[in-house]
Amino acid sequence: MTEKTHIPRTSIHRIQADGVTVFYREAGSSDAPVVLLLHGFPTSSFQYRELIPRLADRYRVIAPDLPGFGFTEVPTTRDYTYTFDALANTILAFTEALNLKRYALYVFDYGAPTGLRLAMAHPERITAIVSQNGNAYEEGLGDAWAPIQQYWRNPTPENREILRQALGPDGIRSQYIDGVPNPERIAPEGYTLDIAMIARPGNMDIQLDLFLDYANNVKLYPKFQEYFRKFQPPLLAIWGKHDPFFIPPGAQAFPRDNPNATVQLLDTGHFALETHVDEVATAMRQFLATNAI
Repeated sequence: MTEKTHIPRTSIHRIQADGVTVFYREAGSSDAPVVLLLHGFPTSSFQYRELIPRLADRYRVIAPDLPGFGFTEVPTTRDYTYTFDALANTILAFTEALNLKRYALYVFDYGAPTGLRLAMAHPERITAIVSQNGNAYEEGLGDAWAPIQQYWRNPTPENREILRQALGPDGIRSQYIDGVPNPERIAPEGYTLDIAMIARPGNMDIQLDLFLDYANNVKLYPKFQEYFRKFQPPLLAIWGKHDPFFIPPGAQAFPRDNPNATVQLLDTGHFALETHVDEVATAMRQFLATNAI
């Protein structure tokens, strides 16, 4: 008989934090170094379903759903304002509810401005950062941002309605497919779940509010860059180089401010884990082996 390979089991949990019921996935030993995975638009912790078990033999891997996404529940009585400041405050409360004192961050898309707010608030807690198409530089904003930037400049009802199209099935599917050389490698489950979740009553307006508030992340980019210069956290920028939203110059800018940053480009699009999870996991394991302490 051949020896069986142990695959760590991922469990699901809910915890109260900041008046929100935060849903999260977790795997790995409770006393292992922590890796906190923060997802982006339009998805949830489900995007990490294949990455988590590839890390959890060595790390305690935790992936929450941000408010407005996935299975995290925000009570109507909470009167929640959907901004990136609010998302970061909730995730900070989540880390404190779990008593996470030190952790490496994996940030993707919306997870980047969320996680970098955590890093600025408590730099002593951050052991390392993996940025997978998680932008912090204006040169990293691709042409696909043009309709959203128009909304920032002129937040009229008409410009808001133009963006609503991006929240429909075709717009969400395109987030996964655009820029991918082999789109047949994209399984439909991820974007199909996202389509259903985004279509819940009231959720599209939450997403449009976050589109508008993303302008405040761009205003914070200089502060994020100041954090990199001051604290120089070990950082791996691993990027789908065909992403129409966050383009390679955003990855290549990190070493300018952080001598401890390295860059790796992958031949894929925005959702690199859908096509290159093994490559990302291998790079992360090598990187975290010397940095996630």
